[in-house]
Amino acid sequence: MNRPPNTLVVVDAGAATTSVGLVARPGKRWRLLGTLAAPAGAAEDEMLAILAARVRATDPAMADAIGLHPDALPDLPRLASRSAPPRSLAVLGASRRSVGLLETVSARTLWRVLGASTETHDPREMTELALRDDVGAILVAAGEPPGPDERAALDDLAGLVGAVARRRPEAQIVIGGSIRGRRAWTEGLGADPPGDPSRIVEAPPIGGRRDAAEILRSILTGLLPNPIDGRRAMTAAATSLADLLDRRVEILEIGHDGGARIMASPGVAGADPTALGVVTARAALIPHAHDDAIIDGILEWTSGRLDRHRLGDSLRDLRASPWSDPTGDGARLRIAAAHAALLRLAAVTTDVSAMPSPDLTIVAGGCFAAAPPRAVVLSIADTIRRTGATQIAGDHARLLGPIGTLPDAAERRLLLADLAADLLVPLGSVVSAAPGGRRSEAGIGWLTLAHGADVARHALTAGELEFLDLPPGVLATATLEFRAAARIGRRTRRADVDVTGGLAGLLVDLRGSPLGLPNRRDRRRAVLHAWARLAWPEDAH
Repeated sequence: MNRPPNTLVVVDAGAATTSVGLVARPGKRWRLLGTLAAPAGAAEDEMLAILAARVRATDPAMADAIGLHPDALPDLPRLASRSAPPRSLAVLGASRRSVGLLETVSARTLWRVLGASTETHDPREMTELALRDDVGAILVAAGEPPGPDERAALDDLAGLVGAVARRRPEAQIVIGGSIRGRRAWTEGLGADPPGDPSRIVEAPPIGGRRDAAEILRSILTGLLPNPIDGRRAMTAAATSLADLLDRRVEILEIGHDGGARIMASPGVAGADPTALGVVTARAALIPHAHDDAIIDGILEWTSGRLDRHRLGDSLRDLRASPWSDPTGDGARLRIAAAHAALLRLAAVTTDVSAMPSPDLTIVAGGCFAAAPPRAVVLSIADTIRRTGATQIAGDHARLLGPIGTLPDAAERRLLLADLAADLLVPLGSVVSAAPGGRRSEAGIGWLTLAHGADVARHALTAGELEFLDLPPGVLATATLEFRAAARIGRRTRRADVDVTGGLAGLLVDLRGSPLGLPNRRDRRRAVLHAWARLAWPEDAH
């Protein structure tokens, strides 16, 4: 992009969906002309030809001005992010404790984590796990120094991993010093180990230096096969967007094989913007190997009468055919699965949850595409529990990942400056508070919503969940006044927060944090059905 072109093709090739967009500069600024999405594996050039033909049919003069001729399409510059086929990481340790520490770090990567320790698996099981075809890397370590529960197993573990490393010369090995220093490792590996010597990397001592976990996470991320994965690129896009808008920005992405949570803050007084990004395979909409715990987690968010076995069948079908049954019950199933995935994402990113509520929350992922805007907003309010106010928008055109692949921050910022209004669909705002006083009280205060000369008052009740009308693009101030001190970012009886309208309006959420749901299945289903009536239009009748 040294000489800025007039037209860019933007491609986001995910595990379930391939999206192609056309971004052009017909005047002085970049505009999104259109996007087209299809199941993964669709021919990008054919999708581009269809999209270009639609633009030409709509405005032939503009198509000529930006050089959108059929014979010129293959030569148009492209911004592309692509997801690589997921691989598994075998995490081996000499104790449950060491495996647990390693799994905690590995969970914050896009590796599918398969753990085994000498306390829970015999040598045959551990060897079979390490030799699986889908295992692309092996992480093995023990405490440094090893604990009393680990010392007796160190030689056996070192010999096993050394033999596996020799048997699989293509596998990446990340090995702790307490294992690598054992003679059994050297004997198992042999005097002339096959493969590239650089494939064997020493792991930092977990539990030692404070930054050891981040060093290990960086090592594991570097072993992933695709450097332009869209989820990792989103961190750069979020950083540029936060600096551009001068707002704290959070991205929540749920995809077919993983998810991402990114928090970016603008620079202050000339300082560079900051970002904390976590990508994890655990936040896949439906994990590849979904067990009873995954099924139960999704079942807890369904308001219908599916049992575990029928739901398991539906999830297997959806996993195999992500584009099947996109509306009706299929959309509801996707949102229930998104709830569970968001909770798994929150469990892996407790450090992000501890941060203040962002000014702007961006949701991304195909699971949200077919659901009503209110259902999307409610899914975020149900799972990412913070008190405060945030605007929610959707990355409907899947542009953030590809834009994040631009290596130059200045170019990213210029492109986002023009496209910010096009790439984000305003879904609404959420105001969440944890009221004080007794939960049995009916009236606990008032909310005054003021935008321009229009002022509306709304009575607040304990445990309330309500959508208020606030059209897209409307900026308003919501003033909350409580009879007893409530928590809304901080404990107070009065708070003024800025909110922005959207397709879902303004959601007022006084259910408290953490969210309390009945344990009994019938009562839980009744509560979820009552909330669903607010979000799904057909349930209101």
